[in-house]
Amino acid sequence: MSRTQLLDREVGLAMSALSAAAKQGLGDPVLAELVMIRASQINHCAFCLDMHLRVARKGGESEDRIQLLNAWEEAEDQYSERERAALALTEAVTVLTDGFVPDKVYDTAAKHFSEAELAHLIGLITVINGWNRLMVSRRVPPGGYQP
Repeated sequence: MSRTQLLDREVGLAMSALSAAAKQGLGDPVLAELVMIRASQINHCAFCLDMHLRVARKGGESEDRIQLLNAWEEAEDQYSERERAALALTEAVTVLTDGFVPDKVYDTAAKHFSEAELAHLIGLITVINGWNRLMVSRRVPPGGYQP
């Protein structure tokens, strides 16, 4: 079952354009994949996990960092302060059930990213959450990603 069969073509193109713009503006493809994997873990999106794990591995991400991503807070030595700030922001934006993104999380991210990078990072987190919701709600199975 392909994504094009399950999603409106125009919606898919718009989401893809937003993803590409956010990744390009962030300027760190390794970090972009870590963010998308972490949000997809939280949202239980098998399709997006499968896709972004493949992309991360192809981009040279280590198996250790991929395998420890679900416990990144405990695996301090695996991730830079900048990556940790991005992952904390990813979790805060992804799980808004307790209200707003905590000021401490936002302020920490703002110390590690320029205003433009932070805007792109938040855009990336927002779009992967959108993709997760689209793919999970349409029950798109893993394994259908074609680079």
